[in-house]
Amino acid sequence: MEMTAIILVVVFFALLLINVPISICIGLSTMLVMMINIDTLPALATVAQRMAGGLNSFALLAIPFFVLSGLLMGRGGIAKRLIECAMALIGALPGGLALVNVVSCMLFGAISGSAVAATSAIGSFMLPEMKKAGYDPNFSAAVTAAASTTGMLIPPSNILIVYAIASGGVSIAALFMAGYLPGIMVGFALMFVCYVYAKRKGYPLSDRLPLSVVATKVLAAIPSLFLIFLIIGGIVGGIFTATEAGAIAVVYALMLSVGFYREVKVKELPEILLKSAETTAIVMLLIAASTAMSWVLSIENIPQTLSAFMLNISDNPIIILLLINLLLIVVGAFLDMTPAVLIFTPIFLPVAEQLGMSPIQFGIMIVLNLSIGLCSPPVGAVLFITCAIAKTKLEEIIKPLLPLYAAMFFVLMLVTYFSWFSEAIPAMFGFIER
Repeated sequence: MEMTAIILVVVFFALLLINVPISICIGLSTMLVMMINIDTLPALATVAQRMAGGLNSFALLAIPFFVLSGLLMGRGGIAKRLIECAMALIGALPGGLALVNVVSCMLFGAISGSAVAATSAIGSFMLPEMKKAGYDPNFSAAVTAAASTTGMLIPPSNILIVYAIASGGVSIAALFMAGYLPGIMVGFALMFVCYVYAKRKGYPLSDRLPLSVVATKVLAAIPSLFLIFLIIGGIVGGIFTATEAGAIAVVYALMLSVGFYREVKVKELPEILLKSAETTAIVMLLIAASTAMSWVLSIENIPQTLSAFMLNISDNPIIILLLINLLLIVVGAFLDMTPAVLIFTPIFLPVAEQLGMSPIQFGIMIVLNLSIGLCSPPVGAVLFITCAIAKTKLEEIIKPLLPLYAAMFFVLMLVTYFSWFSEAIPAMFGFIER
């Protein structure tokens, strides 16, 4: 077992260091380990079978639908209307533009289900505006990077669907409900940091808008925000499943972007569909390869061995959960969220359950952990996009990111040690018993 684990880890990171795509790293390291244990042809056939089996899930059909609806929303003028709505409501507060940045990323991330989409759509508009208002460009970039990850928790979230598969069938609807409060808490924690920062720096306040203008901006954003209530209301009410909700989201986004707002032309739809297919293919290849690796880890009893090892380190649940959190934050800084969830859920979920943590609470914990990694160097995807938009360097936004990291970590500790924050809303709607 020890040799298998060493070979798997060494080959994986060696390929990663020479910039091999992450899905190929996972697949090649898995195949090499299998070929060491059995003959080449059966090894290749087994890996291929496990990859195909990993995609044989009805729940995964939701991912291409939500990817497509997110792209339609991103191109359909949704971001602009959400920003204007947030600006009208809270733009006159101290640090108003930074607060608007956070709220807009939360709303757009929730609608699109993508941190990268939120970074691109909101950052492209907000970062130049914040620079014109006198905000430090590095701080503005840091706020955008951190806030864009809230969409990983606030549903509909593709990564929560992936976790539901990796955990062996946790209710997607329950996970969606569980993500609301922690996602909003992260947003408010980031807003608190922005408020304090703006007060200390003395950034100018924006003028208050007349009530009629505020009402107009809010009304203009309601059709976009209605998607959240449509999807979640339908799932909670038992009207449709998460997969069916994804299809409904596509229809609604199409009607909104092409018919209502008219920001997307019919001739642009083939390009959007192609982009959606490319994104879906990348995600599905990651899921397939990660599923095969998880199976190899399982047959080698690596999760059980690591579980026993961690439980032998200490009998204090606080210490063990803290170690898991720290390890996942490091993993998130190097590994994409999808393979990280698929690989580490089978390893750490049994440990968490032995400590009394429910699969729902652990799911929110691991996604929040990896969300912090998503905006952390050296691999954090949203960091590079934000730096490109803000025309700044990665090393220059690390310092302003530190208090934002602290705010996110504070919420992570609350979610880790108090089940109420992740289970209260699912329990309210009858998805779990408390």
